[in-house]
Amino acid sequence: MKITKNELQYLAHKLRLKVLKMINKAGSSHVGSAFSIAELLSVLYSEYLNISPENVKDDDRDRFIMSKGHAVAILYAILSEKKFFPEDWLETFYQNDTMLAGHATAKNIPGIELSTGSLGHGLSVGCGMAYAGKLDKKNYKVVVMLSDGECNEGSNWEAILFAAHHKLNNLIVIVDYNKIQSLGHTSDIMEIEPFADKWRMFNWNTIEVDGHNIDEIRSCFKQFDNEQKKPSVMIAHTVKGKGVSFMEDTVLWHYRTPKGEEYENAIKEINKLVNKI
Repeated sequence: MKITKNELQYLAHKLRLKVLKMINKAGSSHVGSAFSIAELLSVLYSEYLNISPENVKDDDRDRFIMSKGHAVAILYAILSEKKFFPEDWLETFYQNDTMLAGHATAKNIPGIELSTGSLGHGLSVGCGMAYAGKLDKKNYKVVVMLSDGECNEGSNWEAILFAAHHKLNNLIVIVDYNKIQSLGHTSDIMEIEPFADKWRMFNWNTIEVDGHNIDEIRSCFKQFDNEQKKPSVMIAHTVKGKGVSFMEDTVLWHYRTPKGEEYENAIKEINKLVNKI
């Protein structure tokens, strides 16, 4: 049965609630970076990726790399939601002796393809996976999620050249373009505009979407499936901290931990969004 738009939006908000609780308990950070990609992961894991707990080691599975590994809390949340591992693992996030480290780790975590967090490496590895798939005549897709600040890294642009040269139409990049990186707005730290034009000039199939609009995300993925000659990139315009008014579009919530009254108010705001669905 096809999942409905409302169900996908509900899942996105549910992931935000899980992330809030995980980060609050751990005293950790990156809640804003996780919130901006909730709808993207909701659609990706519910409808698009051919990966499940049953085929997690299958050679023909799709691969997803969270190159912005600092936002891994929400990836752990969706993997638990999809039964890759027990939900009670989330209680151990970022604790001593946990398997669920504060940045993405592939060690003993079903569904995590690559340990990430040091930015600028995920796309290069994704290119290798996609190229190997072509050589082996496999039909799997490789999806890599980048942050916008991560696009300051020159290694990404080498990988972008490589992918276009080898016509890796089995490679998809999603850029979380929330326009804020660790210490400020991307436009102040390292301007990347005209961003979409750069990808097009590097010969990528490039589509810009509202990264919180379920319909636009769905439509974009469908268009990517029809691409025969190029790698594809979804430039997802998002809002850092999406879903909580005082977190939205602020640098503060890259590192700040939601505690006390802030935590309680954040829970209330997201629950209001859930009740509207």
